Amino acid sequence: MITARQTRAARALLGWTQETLAERALVSLTALKRLKSANDLKVFESTFDQVRRALEGAGIVFLNSNQGEGVMIVHAQDDSSNAG
Repeated sequence: MITARQTRAARALLGWTQETLAERALVSLTALKRLKSANDLKVFESTFDQVRRALEGAGIVFLNSNQGEGVMIVHAQDDSSNAG
């Protein structure tokens, strides 16, 4: 499962506001804010999934290891640049 910190870092990499992420994930801004809350507010699993899919669709890769968590952004390779 992605964390609130990973979500914030992913938004920063993409230059997205909370509103942009909510719109792209097809969730309400209130639901997104609940997801990012440190107060353990109830959030549907589908909300987590929609947010994760929206971020991954924009090129975000979530990283988790025993040493910590993180995110990185990957860009699709442009096949036309390999044409001879």
